[in-house]
Amino acid sequence: MQRFSLLLLNLEEYYFEQHSADHIQHRGSCDERKIRGSLKICSKSVIFEPDAISHPIVKIPLRDCIQIGKHGESPASGHPATAKCPGISLTFSQVYFIKEHNIVAPYRIERGKMEYVFELDVSRKVEDVVETLLQLHRASCLDKLGDQTAMITAILQSRLARTSFDKNRFQSVSEKPHLECKAEMVTPLVTNPGHVCITDTSLYFQPLNGYPKPVIHITLQDVRRIYKRRHGLMPLGLEVFCTEDDLCSDIYLKFYEPEERDDVYFYIATYLEHHVVEHTAESYMLQWQRGHLSNYQYLLHLNNLADRSCNDLSQYPVFPWVVSDYFSPSLDLSNPGTFRDLSKPVGALNKERLERLLARYREMPAPKFMYGSHYSSPGYVLFYLVRIAPEYMLCLQNGRFDNADRMFNSVAETWRNCLDGATDFKELIPEFYGDDVSFLVNSLKLDLGRRQGGQVVDDVELPLWASSPEDFLQKSREALESSYVSEHLHEWIDLVFGYKQKGEDAIGAHNVFHPLTYEGGVDLNSIEDPDEKVAMLTQILEFGQTPKQLFVTPHPQKITSRFRVTPPISSCNDSPASPGEESFEDLTEESRRLAWNNITKLQLQEQYKTHKEAVTGIAVSRNGSSVFTTSQDSTLKMFSKESKMLQRSISFSNMALSSCLLLPGDATVISSSWDNNVYFYSIAFGRCQDTLMGHDDAVSHICWCDSRLFSASWDSTVKVWSGVPAEMPGTGRHQFDLLAELEHDVGVDTISLSATSALLASGTKEGMVTIWDLPTATALHQIPCHSGAVCATAFSPDSRHILSTGADGCVNVVDVQTGMRISSMASDKPQRCFIWDGSSVLSGSESGELLVWDLLGARVSERIQGHSGAVTCIWMNEQCSSVITGGEDRQIIFWKLQY
Repeated sequence: MQRFSLLLLNLEEYYFEQHSADHIQHRGSCDERKIRGSLKICSKSVIFEPDAISHPIVKIPLRDCIQIGKHGESPASGHPATAKCPGISLTFSQVYFIKEHNIVAPYRIERGKMEYVFELDVSRKVEDVVETLLQLHRASCLDKLGDQTAMITAILQSRLARTSFDKNRFQSVSEKPHLECKAEMVTPLVTNPGHVCITDTSLYFQPLNGYPKPVIHITLQDVRRIYKRRHGLMPLGLEVFCTEDDLCSDIYLKFYEPEERDDVYFYIATYLEHHVVEHTAESYMLQWQRGHLSNYQYLLHLNNLADRSCNDLSQYPVFPWVVSDYFSPSLDLSNPGTFRDLSKPVGALNKERLERLLARYREMPAPKFMYGSHYSSPGYVLFYLVRIAPEYMLCLQNGRFDNADRMFNSVAETWRNCLDGATDFKELIPEFYGDDVSFLVNSLKLDLGRRQGGQVVDDVELPLWASSPEDFLQKSREALESSYVSEHLHEWIDLVFGYKQKGEDAIGAHNVFHPLTYEGGVDLNSIEDPDEKVAMLTQILEFGQTPKQLFVTPHPQKITSRFRVTPPISSCNDSPASPGEESFEDLTEESRRLAWNNITKLQLQEQYKTHKEAVTGIAVSRNGSSVFTTSQDSTLKMFSKESKMLQRSISFSNMALSSCLLLPGDATVISSSWDNNVYFYSIAFGRCQDTLMGHDDAVSHICWCDSRLFSASWDSTVKVWSGVPAEMPGTGRHQFDLLAELEHDVGVDTISLSATSALLASGTKEGMVTIWDLPTATALHQIPCHSGAVCATAFSPDSRHILSTGADGCVNVVDVQTGMRISSMASDKPQRCFIWDGSSVLSGSESGELLVWDLLGARVSERIQGHSGAVTCIWMNEQCSSVITGGEDRQIIFWKLQY
């Protein structure tokens, strides 16, 4: 049983090598005896681990050594005084005894001049070990901490330079190495130096000291996520996960140069591109908003993306306090008063305390901060986890536990202190919402001391409403996933990961911490004095760090049942959908969902060449029998689906037509034209009944709703017209009234309406998507979505999101409430048109294919061959079972869902 751990080392200490050895007690006397074990040579100490667990581990700090040499050698002459096999002699003034009787407890310290002798199994190594110890002793005795660090670093780098990765450790003889470099494996509070090697199939790490095993191996095929990390405020970290949702990673590496980290990241990321979808904060946000990720899962993903890691206690994942009632006998999750105000940081929850802090803040010289401690730090993490991670606490606190009264004794008491304490502003850790109760129970039977009242520190005292540790975690998780928290969690995200983290918004939210806690708060490379640099880094790491900022605009709210609506399917075609052969009563949300779940099974039924140029618009009668199409050949055509013949061909001018739609009643078709006009064609009378001459350049797109016509034009306007009746009169011209004019900087290529027609989205030639509030005719958000022209836009069925495609090949999702772009995916070709249900997209590509996009999985799930040129327009019936597309190949194609 190995009792040694890297946690027995000091912070920033390295374990170099080990030797099988005997600790000789009372050497040369009749009481001489040998204790068998392993001698560990570390950068700041010597550690002896006895094989017998009845003996304590011995740790001798090198700085406390008075003399180091070969036992039996005269210090003056350097020659042996006896013929007995030489050992290593250490004379010192202080020694630590650890895990006595194999019990995890505070270290016992003995002081006074002592000598220990160790005999190595391989006697010829004694001289080398002594030389190493003398060198490390000189480093430990340097006056300046910066000089100590520099000398130890030089020794480490020399050792790494003399070794390389052992390729005999490859899993297969056919593996081809691609990259090798030096690095350190990071675990909480400690790092372990060694060599990284990447082959065509694997990632390897070989520790310099062979601990905890000779080589760590990860198959690239198993990797699911990979993140670049800040480590010690420097861009040197890389963390690899072989699971989707686990809290802890499979390996965390710290490199010595950012370029080496980036090379390894690039190689693994390139491999993953062909196997795994890379998720961004925005793609996770979309999944969370739409209920595909729980609040717990979403917070874990945000922590990961913001450099928070279980392997770095100064950047441990942070979770919010959500419950404020720890004193009632029952927990009422339907009562808003049960919950903490998630729009405020912990330090601002107590109004009186906040006023005192603000008074100090106003009088403080720059740089100002409101809180003298952080909401997450190594000390706070281990405060919560001491019962399952006692050795980490002992490592952090030089072999001691914290004072019994400052321990994590009671959940209610901890919450009360966070509300009232002068310097306590800590949040929670993920374990409070997990399913492992170990951190709440003293199952290791640790002696954590007695409180002032005489009570023994044992299990954590739980709230009255929790009948057991399991019940406490279960109810805490229910609170985290409750409706109240789901509706307000975005406010806490704004504080910790979002736009209220820094700047004026942070000041307004009373969310200002010490400048050194923020990313970029200090440039370590600009500090020339090594002592100052080491001291600064130590201060920052012990104080805690603010997560990397993920969002710079307000975070959207989660879509909960309270806000959810189910309007018709959203698409970028603008004519009313028809029910086709099925009866309207059969149209249910479930049938639509079933259709979209099987959208990849779309089958081509028929195709017809109806025009001489590209098809630009499709409209279909309610019974599905007549299909109207417009084209750049300047014609509006009527095609009979039943007879499969062209029935009419109408030309209004010699200019291209850009779109069309059918008015309710199926009596009138409206077409927009590049000749600046909009034409109203009476199907019954077979002629153009009216012409709207309302623009100074080509009309690019039209929509219709509630007797209002919306027209977009290259003259940089979108105009809203009234006076368009549901059915045009048989004779006479009509008067159109301009209700609103929405002005843009450049030409508008596409528009779409929300389900309630209260909002309009416009897309311009320069890639700008604007969300307009129609009742006030004002722009709510302007979002630069694309680097080229916007091809199409459409609201999601619940009007919470807008999807846009552009000439740059990007498919973007924007949150309507905040204007934040929450998802962006790239395709090899522009997607010229699309329809979507809020989670999946069916798009028409410039390649002629139909692409099915899984927005939540951030991937293209199917490519369906269709047109021989770009797909330019698309229509879907209301039950989502039939699709018609038009293309540059002058064809219309009828598609049917087969499942």
